[in-house]
Amino acid sequence: MKRWMQKIFVALIAVLTLGLYIPQSPLTVDHDEHKGEVSSKTGSEKSVRANHIEDAGHTAQALPRTESTEALQPTSGLQDANELFARSIVNEAKTQTITKLGPKIADRIDLDFTTDILPKIEEVLDGLLQEAGTENIPYYSITEQPTGGLGEMIFNVYDERTKEDIARFHVRRDNRPQEGYWFNFHYHLQDDNFENHHTIGDVYWDKNTPPNWMA
Repeated sequence: MKRWMQKIFVALIAVLTLGLYIPQSPLTVDHDEHKGEVSSKTGSEKSVRANHIEDAGHTAQALPRTESTEALQPTSGLQDANELFARSIVNEAKTQTITKLGPKIADRIDLDFTTDILPKIEEVLDGLLQEAGTENIPYYSITEQPTGGLGEMIFNVYDERTKEDIARFHVRRDNRPQEGYWFNFHYHLQDDNFENHHTIGDVYWDKNTPPNWMA
């Protein structure tokens, strides 16, 4: 529940602070007497921006009515919040996948992994989130600890309300005769009781046995 509240707070702050940045107009300072004036203006602008948001855990203060904030409608705010939730899930997934590989494997397969695997993982996640709908996205999370050793699990996408997995992303080691070791990235879905194997892609390692995950 704490993680859900944190995500709500982050998204709320991001939406409320849209349009708060006010570019400074060019200033020409020819004499020392103008330095105090510039300093005063800069300080006042910082104080105005700082007063828009209270400390973490408190409700954001009402924003001054400007052209930017007046244009921000509730529907656009909801869309922005859900987009933030979706991006945070995708970013967490990428982090957990790289953690799963470990530096010994990640450094060696970096190009193929970055080019072929990560974009497809992001594509699958985007599809899952679109299917979930805006009302469910804020409740979706990524598990924080992939399995090491020889375990297949990279991360699971789960619903924080029910604690049930929506999708499970795995990587398996395949030792193919005459070829050597390949890493098979795939996922399983709740819709078919996690029985079907949905392939994301394969990355070649070597004929030698790869190190353990997270090594």
